Amino acid sequence: MAAAALPKVVAQFKKIAPLANRVLIKKADPITQTKGGIVIPENTKERIRRGYVVATGPGARGNNGEKIPMSVKPGDEVLLPDYGATKLELGDDEVYYIYRETEILAKINE
Repeated sequence: MAAAALPKVVAQFKKIAPLANRVLIKKADPITQTKGGIVIPENTKERIRRGYVVATGPGARGNNGEKIPMSVKPGDEVLLPDYGATKLELGDDEVYYIYRETEILAKINE
């Protein structure tokens, strides 16, 4: 899924608004072929560890009540952990995941 397709996806999720420091993620499509043209068999594919931010919450609150701003925004590509997400299945075989912002490993700048 390219970042250019995100506005269409965001329109579908106007009813879903992550709270606090939660982030709604659409995982990237799995790699099915290497750069050299070798097709990767289905059973040997790695877990998908990259995704795109679709929506974010407003941010967490610190001990003094001040809002801590989010470090990711919709459209960012991120590196994800193997576990820890809440799976959200919506119609049309669309699967999204909700992570806490602190669980996201890195923001990918390409």
